[in-house]
Amino acid sequence: MIPVTKTFLPPQEEYNSYVKRAWDNVWLTNRGELTLELEGRLKNYLNVTHITVTNNGTMPIQIALKLFGKGGEIITTPFSYVATSAAIVWENCTPVFVDINPEYLTIDESKIEAAITPKTTAILATHVFGNPCHIEAIESIAKKHNLKVIYDAAHCFGVKYNNESVFNFGDVSTCSFHATKLFHTGEGGAMFCNDDKIQHELYYSHNFGHDGPLAFHGLGINAKISELQSAMGLALFPYINHIITERKKVTDFYNNNLNFKNIKALKIRENTEWNYSYYSVIFDSEDTLLKVLEELQKENIVPRRYFYPSLNTIDYTKGEKMPISESIALRIVCLPLYVGLSENELEKITHIINKITV
Repeated sequence: MIPVTKTFLPPQEEYNSYVKRAWDNVWLTNRGELTLELEGRLKNYLNVTHITVTNNGTMPIQIALKLFGKGGEIITTPFSYVATSAAIVWENCTPVFVDINPEYLTIDESKIEAAITPKTTAILATHVFGNPCHIEAIESIAKKHNLKVIYDAAHCFGVKYNNESVFNFGDVSTCSFHATKLFHTGEGGAMFCNDDKIQHELYYSHNFGHDGPLAFHGLGINAKISELQSAMGLALFPYINHIITERKKVTDFYNNNLNFKNIKALKIRENTEWNYSYYSVIFDSEDTLLKVLEELQKENIVPRRYFYPSLNTIDYTKGEKMPISESIALRIVCLPLYVGLSENELEKITHIINKITV
């Protein structure tokens, strides 16, 4: 089978060497030395001000919404993974959708201001497939209306915008370290910020509200990562540049061999150093997409309809019509992309797509 993605695993003996340290320390959670080492390495590699690693990529969004949402309206995108909208509803806030740009697939910044009401407390925007939003416009709007900005940057490990880590933008940025991501800890994530006060709030919020071992600063939850998860991140860390390089080769093959007469690829925003996290194609119709999927599946090739459906159509969001997002969601698919995908396999994938879309 050729899956849409395949988890990159470091040599088992290298992972085991980190696990042995946790064993020797008899310390498996509560921010042991492996977690602290991982945070330090990531902070230096990503060149960020503050980072707190977490047990998954959704908890950082929920923590940010708990701090900034205050039960209000959150302006957000309908084109994202369900966790984005689900976190808003879970934290007793109301998602207010704004349609997307048809080329970049990120929230359409020109439509945000019209969606702001007296109940709006924050903007939660997604850097789709690692493709940055129009950060300058969003942050200008937020400043004008005294709103907080949270970026769902789940796909953005290693992405730079204007020569700076994309995690350095917004009041809080979040990332996923899920096993399907190019950098992972099996299951995990992180939250980033530039402000010392916000960092303090994020930190105690992810640790039951603890302010030291015997005191509490405020309300919190358990979003701590384990030492076994941190061991995976540390073992994977030396391979990051290799992973990105190999994913770029797959992306280049698709770019050079797909026939783009009747399909579209994601347009990467200007001044972006991308990480090749996903390869999406947009077909002219859902019928064409379904025909392609059927033929690929006959060859045991399994892409993914991602993101689908448009989040404004989910029952619990009760969103208004979002014509562009709904149209894209019906016609987009992510193709297989991972380290070790062979040229023969890529030729098979592109041949099937080109045969149907000519």
